[in-house]
Amino acid sequence: MNKPWQPYARHILDAVARIRRIELRGRIGEDEVLYDATLRNLQTLSEATQLLPDDLKSRHPQIPWREISGFRNILVHNYLGAIDAATVTRVVEQHLAPLEASVRAMLAEGGDA
Repeated sequence: MNKPWQPYARHILDAVARIRRIELRGRIGEDEVLYDATLRNLQTLSEATQLLPDDLKSRHPQIPWREISGFRNILVHNYLGAIDAATVTRVVEQHLAPLEASVRAMLAEGGDA
């Protein structure tokens, strides 16, 4: 029996919500505490995306699932400082909303909105 995936989807949505609250406190690229908190939540949501079923992810091809996984590895291992504030800001501004919408759609499709 497979483990339920819905808790991971909700975990992603929780991390997105936290990042949105962090953004309300200031510019993440200008405050190291906000930046670190954002990185931690990006890591958390990236790890959770790896635990979503592949068949569900395949129904949402507009989301770069493989790149999210790769981003997680960069965040966790900090490959020689490969991530900077501009990259993190771009990820937050451009990619969180589509990811959130897809995860919400998955939950709705799975009968758990």
